[in-house]
Amino acid sequence: MLFKSYIRGCAVLRNVIDGFLKGPAWAKFDPELGYLQANFVRQDGIDGAASVYTFRPHGARTSFLYANRKPRINSYGNSFTEGEQVSDGETWQEYLAAHIGEPIGNYGIGSYGVYQAYRRLVRQERTEHGAEYLIFYVWGDDPTRSLMRMQHCAFYAWFRAKGGRAENFHGNPWAHIEMNLNTGLFVERENPLTTRESLYKVTDPDWMESHLKDDLALQLMTYSEGLIDDLDRNAIDKLAKILDFPFDWNADPSGGMLENPIAITRRVAPRTAMQAQAAALLNRYSQRANIYTLEKLRSFAKRDGKKILFVLFDPYGAMQEMNKNLPRRDQETVDYLKVTEQQYIDINQVHLRDFAKYRLSWEDYQKEYLIGHYNPHGNHFFAFAIKDKVVQWLDPKPTNYSRPDASRVDFEGYLQGY
Repeated sequence: MLFKSYIRGCAVLRNVIDGFLKGPAWAKFDPELGYLQANFVRQDGIDGAASVYTFRPHGARTSFLYANRKPRINSYGNSFTEGEQVSDGETWQEYLAAHIGEPIGNYGIGSYGVYQAYRRLVRQERTEHGAEYLIFYVWGDDPTRSLMRMQHCAFYAWFRAKGGRAENFHGNPWAHIEMNLNTGLFVERENPLTTRESLYKVTDPDWMESHLKDDLALQLMTYSEGLIDDLDRNAIDKLAKILDFPFDWNADPSGGMLENPIAITRRVAPRTAMQAQAAALLNRYSQRANIYTLEKLRSFAKRDGKKILFVLFDPYGAMQEMNKNLPRRDQETVDYLKVTEQQYIDINQVHLRDFAKYRLSWEDYQKEYLIGHYNPHGNHFFAFAIKDKVVQWLDPKPTNYSRPDASRVDFEGYLQGY
């Protein structure tokens, strides 16, 4: 299939947009970020249970612990931040809040990229619900999502295979970043469809072709996945030169199968040499976009007097590579955090250290914590994986860490700190 045919094919059915806009649905329209999540119940939890997702009027996922207090910690990221596949009280924020005795704001949104999470952070932190301490979660292929003009086109075949139900639609056009091939600099692009009525443009194959024909992130992803057979050589050459990536057009396009799982999906099947190159170039593009976004986040936090703790987790990519002693795909981001002396914690490493304690196969170990996303056990593990770092980071310390003599002081006075 040619890329042109692919993007025309991902035009959305009108009845899907009708259902998305009218609801009830998992997501709701947002003029800047495409969508936010809405109150919803979906049968996607552990042991076949339904998960209950509810959100406060200001956008945070519903919390119960110390809910009458304003959080001094807010968290941002994608579905692993938001706690997809668990109900409201089973998120890692709630487990950690229970332990440190104070609330944690949860502003994660399923399927957001790093850039979209950054934009949500900037918008939210300028309101009365902003916090001094920010936990910013960088998960898996979030850096690639930052580059997508319309993420729905990265997974629309899966969406249709699952029935294409309007209640599950998301991934419509949003604010994103991409490389300007003329200047060699990243540029920030706003959502081109800022009204509910304008969203119906995604049902028009002509509009889709016009809007996406030069989306290099989508083109590289679909080529590396074997979904299309062509690449824009002129544009790819420009991008490769900017990123100092030696793209070899003489590589055998049909033979030389290579095992290279780098991609936006969890596909791990062998790729041709050309597909592997496309995946590797996309990964470098994504990592550079990630560093660009994290720099913007650092500047924002410095200006507004906020402190950031970065969290890295890539269970289906980097963690698998690390377990096999292979180079990790997010190494550029790790190097950036080290060189700039950022506060961060690498959950991939935490899991590998934990795995070494047990006589389990790697596959069985992962099943203890993951059902796609974290199960409740996984969220509890995560909360205590970052607990020490959070306690060390906060000033003043949480009450139950700053008053170790609590049993010997007036109980009512101790509770005032809560």
